[in-house]
Amino acid sequence: MPELVLQLTRGGFLALLWLFVLLALQVVRSDLYAASGLRAAAPGRAGGGRAARVRGGGRGKVARQLLVTQGPLAGSRITLDSRPILIGRADDSTLKLDDDYASTRHARISQQGDDWYVEDLGSTNGTYLERNKVTGPTRVPLGTPVRIGKTVIELRS
Repeated sequence: MPELVLQLTRGGFLALLWLFVLLALQVVRSDLYAASGLRAAAPGRAGGGRAARVRGGGRGKVARQLLVTQGPLAGSRITLDSRPILIGRADDSTLKLDDDYASTRHARISQQGDDWYVEDLGSTNGTYLERNKVTGPTRVPLGTPVRIGKTVIELRS
């Protein structure tokens, strides 16, 4: 009987070890996939350098800055132009986050026509517009909070 328990314990440990290895490979694969999708989407961007205009109310307000409102980088501002804003832990990110809840390539904010859109790049913990999880490119109105880990950002005029 003790030999049977020992063999079952060894088998269970081996199964857990393989499960850990497979999960680690899945995380690496998702980070690599997000990085390759990021490069493929950048050249075909629309927008031609125009700032986003908010529709509604006839105000015509233009998004000119991305402001970090909460988190370790609170108060940081990024001036918007026609290039996408890459957010994550990678060194080449436009907004580099030092956050355990952010992926290497977490999200991208890009201009399409007159509007700005946030897109999750296959992150582990997700990207949220207000309290709604982003599942595809989603329009970001002025002043609407976008949460990535512990960081909250907003488009401002």
